[in-house]
Amino acid sequence: MAQSNLTPLDRALSLIADVPDYPKPGILFKDITPLLADGIGFGVVIDEFARSIRSLNKKVDAIVGIESRGFILGGAIAKALEIGFVTVRKPGKLPRDVYRKEYALEYGFDALELHKDLLDPSDNVIIVDDVLATGGTALACHDLVEITGAKVVAHLFMLEIEFLQGRKMISDTHSEVGIISLLKA
Repeated sequence: MAQSNLTPLDRALSLIADVPDYPKPGILFKDITPLLADGIGFGVVIDEFARSIRSLNKKVDAIVGIESRGFILGGAIAKALEIGFVTVRKPGKLPRDVYRKEYALEYGFDALELHKDLLDPSDNVIIVDDVLATGGTALACHDLVEITGAKVVAHLFMLEIEFLQGRKMISDTHSEVGIISLLKA
């Protein structure tokens, strides 16, 4: 399909570059940096995320972004919606009291942390990250948000790698939560 026949969103998403054999042989890495570097394309993606959130017709108090690319997307989405932005970080990066959630990786464990005082039990939040793969990081973040008493309304991803079945993993444990992906690969 010719680039000129693409919708603005399709044009923007077409900027995501495939990088074969990165970070190891057999992996096809999806590099979003060319999209982020394109002001118009990045704006189209943020506008589409904001539109998707508004279409849920639910009160949303904050965007929760997962380190690190979720920060880029989440901060811009929060600005577009004029709501708060909360960071979920890797261990040891936040200076005040945190909640911590450990989770399993393919080989070993990792953890995420969230400042204890940023979300209230009355808050409704959207979790944002760039890619939905196996769903492990998204679920860990979801559990971390729930520790605060806040409610997760939806998960948003720029790209979903379908064969890894992250959507199923989230849906199997949180069927009430929306999952929005702009591009599926």
